[in-house]
Amino acid sequence: MSVISVLDPSVSELIAAGEVIERPASVIKELIENSIDAGAKHIIVEIKNGGTTFMRITDDGCGMAREDVPTAFLRHATSKIAAKADLDTILTLGFRGEALASVAAVSRVTVMTKRPEDEYGTKYEIAGMDSADPEDCGCPDGTTLIIKDLFFNVPARRKFMKRDAAEGNAVFQILQKIAISHPETAFKFIRDNKLEFHSDGNGELLTAIHAVYGRDFARDLIPVDHTQNGIRVHGYTVKPLYSKNNRSFQNFFVNSRYVRSKACSVALESAYENMVMTGKFPACVLMLEMPPDTLDVNIHPAKAEVRFSDEKKVVDALYFALKNAMLGAGLIYEFQMPKTDWHAGAPEPVYEQKPLVEEPPQPVPEPVRPEPTKPEPVPAPEPAPVPEEKRPLEPASMPFGLPKDVMPSIPRVTPPKPAVFAPSAPPKVAISEGKLLDIDAEDDLEEFPEQAPAPAPYTPPPVQAVPPVQPGYHPSATPGVQTLDTEEFPDVKVIGELFSNYILAQSGETFIIIDKHAAHERVLFERLRRDNCKQYQQMLLEPCRVLLSLDEYTAMEENAALLDRLGFAVDFSQRPYVLTTAAPVFFEGLNLDELVQEIAHNLFLGKINPQAHILDDMLHEMACKSAIRANDRTSIEELQALAERVCGDESIRHCPHGRPVMFTMTKYNLERQFRRRV
Repeated sequence: MSVISVLDPSVSELIAAGEVIERPASVIKELIENSIDAGAKHIIVEIKNGGTTFMRITDDGCGMAREDVPTAFLRHATSKIAAKADLDTILTLGFRGEALASVAAVSRVTVMTKRPEDEYGTKYEIAGMDSADPEDCGCPDGTTLIIKDLFFNVPARRKFMKRDAAEGNAVFQILQKIAISHPETAFKFIRDNKLEFHSDGNGELLTAIHAVYGRDFARDLIPVDHTQNGIRVHGYTVKPLYSKNNRSFQNFFVNSRYVRSKACSVALESAYENMVMTGKFPACVLMLEMPPDTLDVNIHPAKAEVRFSDEKKVVDALYFALKNAMLGAGLIYEFQMPKTDWHAGAPEPVYEQKPLVEEPPQPVPEPVRPEPTKPEPVPAPEPAPVPEEKRPLEPASMPFGLPKDVMPSIPRVTPPKPAVFAPSAPPKVAISEGKLLDIDAEDDLEEFPEQAPAPAPYTPPPVQAVPPVQPGYHPSATPGVQTLDTEEFPDVKVIGELFSNYILAQSGETFIIIDKHAAHERVLFERLRRDNCKQYQQMLLEPCRVLLSLDEYTAMEENAALLDRLGFAVDFSQRPYVLTTAAPVFFEGLNLDELVQEIAHNLFLGKINPQAHILDDMLHEMACKSAIRANDRTSIEELQALAERVCGDESIRHCPHGRPVMFTMTKYNLERQFRRRV
């Protein structure tokens, strides 16, 4: 029979710490929040090895008295609340008194603190349940905490830590969120003795956004400020044209606390419905200010989520704040305000809606004057009736309310469109005049040496007597392509092209129809999987600068050798921006911004060693966007070369997406269609 016993404090402390402290980023979050609650105006965060071995947080807050330092490391010791009623009026970031106790339970902590009125500071060391007596020390006003060897006494938790780069990125992301939510505080972030982030703390939200996400992101924002149902929503949201590939740039803050809220994301994306492309997500930095008794901040161990007493009011406030912001910026002209549930007895608010087209004033009819009497004229023969659809419209004689059957004949008046600032055109890469040969290399893209060998000098094939290259020229569809002759389709001859997309060819008594886009896409896909695309690399006239999330940035940085093998040269000197300085030559006219974002996301999904399907997805995208498209002008020589390649290689029967590349019909079957055969 089991015996129920009370856990030893050394065990219970570790269990409680595991609820609050998951990784170094959790430690940084809890300690920075304590510094902000202490009134700090300058906070410095320093980490080494992702924070697993060393973290230091320095602030210039109010500090602690010598007798309070040991007490601060006891569980549930806090200065934020004292009575039950205080839980309904929480406006501080911390309040439960668990941060210092949880950190000290799983690491070695040294704290140095001093109040402005004290002559000396206090130094205190604690590791797990072992602590030393406080002692005097010299230190500046404020508090400095040094945390070493996180999870030194919980090996099971330590082995589940991620790579140093991933843990460091998590710390950086937490610091970014807090820097945005408190623009009045200056932050510094030092990683492995290198300064990576700095904000000046001037109190301007846009300045903090600029420091965190950069100039390009801040430039594409529009201001938001709206109050409804006692909830104020202010901050910035992105223009629909500059939406992102994921939700990493959606930032919501409730009473200056960063939270993850599905309801807020739904309200944001509902406001942008039908305004962004499928697969794109709006970005924002929105602050929600509401009475503290209308939300519960104590539902998550790490205080990363909140619960609203009336979620519908929050969603409505966010939705209308965003719509009004876009209306004021000229991005929309009018939207229908759905009625909301108002309190009984309260007057329903009236929203001003700008008319799309002003109605012209009605002309005042002139008085009818009697005409002099004239002899009745002889009636003329009635003309033949004109069909209703051909009868001309006479606006002067028509009433103001037009009948429905003539409405389509009236040209519709549309409002002037607002000025939309198109993104800068992507840098183009020029295609060299030489034609590329097939490379039958068997090496796989998934396994490659750390430093690829220098490619052999490129030698163009012999010049053949063919017409000049047409505007739709693509390097792989050239007469010089090497093909594999098989007995299935000997002597392929292109007859012509149908609907500017389908190649019509003949081989013996077989009629062949080839989808030129699907076929060329498969040819490029096979080439990208086998070739070292660095030999096709060409420098860009202007680098392509793309903003990524920190995880995507790290994934690209760790796979720099793979990117180089694929023909991309990337500069990683401006975290979290990447600068693409070179790309394969067959990416002419391609939107490199989108391609780089997709490559970064796929590499992030595959981590440091991308799986085959992740890499194939990336190559599918590259091949699809650079292949010949329908309605492209293609010379007969290019069609002939592509047809020979398809018919001579049995592996080219489906495009990377699974669609068929070609189908055939024999002469016998064709004659049966014309009843020439029985």
